[in-house]
Amino acid sequence: MKKMNQRTRVIISLILTVIFAALYFYFTLPAINIRSTDLYFFLITVVIAYFAIYMLLNMQSLNVKRTVDENGQVIFTTESDDDEYTNVEKDPYLAKKAQSKQRAPIYIAGLLFAIIIIGSVASSPIFHADAYTKLIDIETGNFEEDIDELSFDQIPWLDRASAQRLGDRKMGELVDMVSQFEVSLDYTQINYNGRPVRVTPLLYGNFFKWFNNFGDGIPGYITVDMVTQEAQVVRMGEGNGIKYSQSELFFRNIDRYIRFNYPTYMFETPVMEIDEDGHPYWICPKVVKKIGLFGGADIEGIVMVDAVTGEHAYYAPEDIPEWVDNVYRAELLIQQYDYYGAYGSGFLNSIFGQRGVTMTTDGYNYLAMDDDVYMYTGITSVGGDESNVGFVWINQRTKDSKYYQIAGAHEYSAMNSAEGALQHLRYVATFPLLLNVHGQPTYFMAMKDNSNLVKQYAMVNVEQYTIVGTGETLRQTEEDYIKKLDSTGISVPSESTNATGIVEDIRVAVIDGNSQYYIKLSGDATYYSMSASIDPRVVLINIGDRLELAYVDTETQIKVVQSFEWVT
Repeated sequence: MKKMNQRTRVIISLILTVIFAALYFYFTLPAINIRSTDLYFFLITVVIAYFAIYMLLNMQSLNVKRTVDENGQVIFTTESDDDEYTNVEKDPYLAKKAQSKQRAPIYIAGLLFAIIIIGSVASSPIFHADAYTKLIDIETGNFEEDIDELSFDQIPWLDRASAQRLGDRKMGELVDMVSQFEVSLDYTQINYNGRPVRVTPLLYGNFFKWFNNFGDGIPGYITVDMVTQEAQVVRMGEGNGIKYSQSELFFRNIDRYIRFNYPTYMFETPVMEIDEDGHPYWICPKVVKKIGLFGGADIEGIVMVDAVTGEHAYYAPEDIPEWVDNVYRAELLIQQYDYYGAYGSGFLNSIFGQRGVTMTTDGYNYLAMDDDVYMYTGITSVGGDESNVGFVWINQRTKDSKYYQIAGAHEYSAMNSAEGALQHLRYVATFPLLLNVHGQPTYFMAMKDNSNLVKQYAMVNVEQYTIVGTGETLRQTEEDYIKKLDSTGISVPSESTNATGIVEDIRVAVIDGNSQYYIKLSGDATYYSMSASIDPRVVLINIGDRLELAYVDTETQIKVVQSFEWVT
């Protein structure tokens, strides 16, 4: 049987390689962009595939013979019907030329890999420390002026794990959906009509459930209000199902859809958001590399895809709609700040002297303000101590960033302090939010039991993390926190109410080393709390004195007095 000659082998190898490359591209979806390392790894894999296919066909073209010599040893010899091999055996030059042709794919793969290595090193902070610090612009802000005090209906105390629990429970109540669809684990935080909400898409249960439903699309999505704990499945209505999603197969898969429409763009993972009318869109941030060949990842606009119709458009940074919240991924923002904190005084200083070098702490959280979502994280020195030197707040839509110099407890130290205050209940604290509570930088966290249910809340003062207020409601927690601040001599500015009367009873207690006076006025069941550390004159008050008190009006029987005067 006549074997294939070299030209035939090359043509067949190329055809099979093109088929392999098309299938491989379909599943891996690398950006056709010289700044994308994924493209180089894709090409390396394709070149190696060609080499493997060619060598396999080459082996098939050789006739392998088995002979036994006079000593009884088995000898394998090869013969070829290809004239090229006959010539190679006779001419050393042709032999070297044939070997070079066979090894060419390996040389190409090696060259591509060298580009990745050299390009990565050449783009690293070793050579571009100053450029890395300029990826993000950090302003210094005033915490009390910039961060508004939030009302209780604006505090997103529900964390992702609790939101997932509520969403799964709500989905389980819908018999018509739960048999066909599953809930995604995304639970992206957004600001929806002025309220902090987590939203997550539904997914097809499996291939067969996709096959049964892909014509109509996914019928809805889940939202969880992070204040009221209300979870609901939002149905899209007949004929308006979500047809473009991450659980779609073939060309309606959102990753594949944007790749084939924008083949040269590098993308972050698409995130589903809803506009103010509740219509779902996929937000696909466009990634650019600003330093060298592969360094300095940043975002340059978004591609927005209508999850129902598939209509899509690119938006430059200045044109992004205000309802969009998730343009910059939290991990990217943290990475950019770490560059800023590490290389401000040069690359060598970040390793040896480390003068003025700071870094983000482990963990971050989100807070919705002014129709935007902000990512915040603590800033600490590289010494590895358990305290923060400040905090950074970054707008996830615009990347506007502010640093607040507030020396105080590390987030995990505050969590331990809150858990210690309720240690008899063995509650576990969620990662804290950073709030402005009556002018005091304060960690706020939910306290959960071993069933992942929120049972109480805690507020911990950032600068003095031994001051912990707890309660079963948000208001009770705030009242207890204000009382603890007052008992340690920290003035809390807030609206006050006046009460005038004759002192009927005085009681004294020592709390955290401070004398706390509790005064009852005649005809009033309320006790008014005053700390001697705030106003030492309180020790001069006697039963029968007539006083005018200015106090914080709370729902508890004990009110915190801000100031007092004798009335004659």
